[in-house]
Amino acid sequence: MEKDPLTYQIIGCAMKVHKTLGNGFQEVIYQRCLAIELERSGLEFKREVEQTIYYEGIHVGTRRADFVVENKVVVELKALINLEDVHLAQAKNYVVAYKFERGLLINFGATSLQYKLIFNQNLQNKDQNLQD
Repeated sequence: MEKDPLTYQIIGCAMKVHKTLGNGFQEVIYQRCLAIELERSGLEFKREVEQTIYYEGIHVGTRRADFVVENKVVVELKALINLEDVHLAQAKNYVVAYKFERGLLINFGATSLQYKLIFNQNLQNKDQNLQD
């Protein structure tokens, strides 16, 4: 699989923030710094994007993704010692709820930056069906 230039650029911005600050700050600090780096990179983004969550067509609440970049990638940030499955599940849920093809889960809390690229299997299957 080829590297996606957009997610590669977002990860690069996150790496710069982590290299500069290190770990140990609250998530909101990393969020503010990443916004600065995304802006410097010329990427269009929105912070704290609210999304309505539906269950079988019934509105059951709202959630906020930390970033939506270029209206293509949902980015969820963490500042934890280590990522766990529950954090990956949360990020996957955002990608599906927002109906984006991909997302990024980025953790600034570890000694080395951690990130996971997430794909929306619902949209991937539709694309594969169109190609078959």
